[in-house]
Amino acid sequence: MSETLPRAMNAQERERFDFAVIAGWIPPGERVLDLGCGDGTLLRYLRETKGVEGYGVEIDPARVLGCIRNGVDVIQIDIERGLSGFEDGSFNHVIISQALQAMHATERILGEMLRVADEAVVSFPNFAFRANRAAIAEGHMPVSEDLPYQWYETPNVRFFTLQDFEALCARLRIEIRERKAFDEAGQPVADDPNLNGSLAFYRLGRAR
Repeated sequence: MSETLPRAMNAQERERFDFAVIAGWIPPGERVLDLGCGDGTLLRYLRETKGVEGYGVEIDPARVLGCIRNGVDVIQIDIERGLSGFEDGSFNHVIISQALQAMHATERILGEMLRVADEAVVSFPNFAFRANRAAIAEGHMPVSEDLPYQWYETPNVRFFTLQDFEALCARLRIEIRERKAFDEAGQPVADDPNLNGSLAFYRLGRAR
């Protein structure tokens, strides 16, 4: 009898899964800042499940309106320019969920996250995932649930791997306090996550 392989999650399932992993690192009642928050769905989820308080940050006017419809407090600023409107230590956690790869000022954003909060949570698609490597070996840019855009329409400007991200954290003296990697079916990956992980989550802090 052939073994049935787990299917990849669809976009809606992936979103709920992403939120649940992040929520596992957020204690109840915290102050949270969500960068590139889209329509505020993650913050609404955290408010409903963890009782958090906080703000979303978004630049796109349509998504800002989405936040308002979701009852999420949102500030319309360009995070590429920094978070100068927030004082040091204003939040317990700052989150950037599957948006860091669409940013140009990667180093500045990571530094600012750990200036305004005790910890940062980052999630991103792993460009070194085995299916992505296979697509490139066949001569094509990868397209998947975690990299859902064609090359000519993608908002992503940075294509990086777990190893790349961890090397950057080391150079910036950012402490990786916890890492989780999952395959396309949402199963945790322990064996060679840079190869077998499609989606990565990091809990970061300032190096002690």
